[in-house]
Amino acid sequence: MKVSAFTFIKNGQILGYPFIQSIQSILPIVDEFIVNVGKSEDDTLKMIKSISDKKIKIIQSQWNDTISDRGYVYGQQKMIAQFNCTGDWAFYIEGDEVYHEADLKQILKSMKMYLNDPNVEALVFDFKHFYGNPNSFLDSPGWYRSEARIIKNSVRTYAPDGLFWLVLESNKKGRYPKSKKTGVTCYHYGWVRSEAQMNLKSSKVQKYWGGEPVKIDYTKMDQSIIKRFKGTHPKIVEDWLPNEIGLFEADKNYKPTQKQKKHRIMIGFENIFGVDLSKKHFKLV
Repeated sequence: MKVSAFTFIKNGQILGYPFIQSIQSILPIVDEFIVNVGKSEDDTLKMIKSISDKKIKIIQSQWNDTISDRGYVYGQQKMIAQFNCTGDWAFYIEGDEVYHEADLKQILKSMKMYLNDPNVEALVFDFKHFYGNPNSFLDSPGWYRSEARIIKNSVRTYAPDGLFWLVLESNKKGRYPKSKKTGVTCYHYGWVRSEAQMNLKSSKVQKYWGGEPVKIDYTKMDQSIIKRFKGTHPKIVEDWLPNEIGLFEADKNYKPTQKQKKHRIMIGFENIFGVDLSKKHFKLV
């Protein structure tokens, strides 16, 4: 079994991504790591080269700033990296995602288990969306709780906006990949970065989604979905994380939006019926 990993990154340094830690977290269990580096305004490329590992293969790309339709540029950059993968599996990881060293064996086990199963096209991870500080995460159907991050390289797929895959069985219509859960959690740290870094990101990337920059204020959040994290963080990211204690506290005077109120109702149904109503870009088999 050969395992490829891949990612794309641009301006990772100035936008505060833990992209080096992200790459290093799964490097031990992959045979090659394709990194698609967009033309940046910082030392992102230099930092990736400094890892000095023979598994890493760097592609340099120019993003198409004329496309502002629903994140399609992200899909393009993701697929540029994926198309250069030569393994049986292609393991996609984003620049603010990190995996725990204690889970690497289980990830490998899952890939070996389903390698020759034609009914399994992708593997799914649960997600912890850390928010405000390393001790707090969001638990709501408004924040995806699971996502496919590993796909068989023999499957005909594309990524419309970078986040998820569609399998093309015909030339006109796609479907979500048939998947199995790994039982492993992906640690998502995008919302642990400083507000200044998040606002800089907003100013630079919203154009790819056809929108204007959005002002980020961490305190403008529904306190009821902020939960305390009681586990341990991956060792590789400990030095990057801010040194804060306690549960993150939102603005006590903040009034939830209509969408957040809808999510509260959904949580009520989840608790009553024991279901997960969050969005899923995969089909469990």
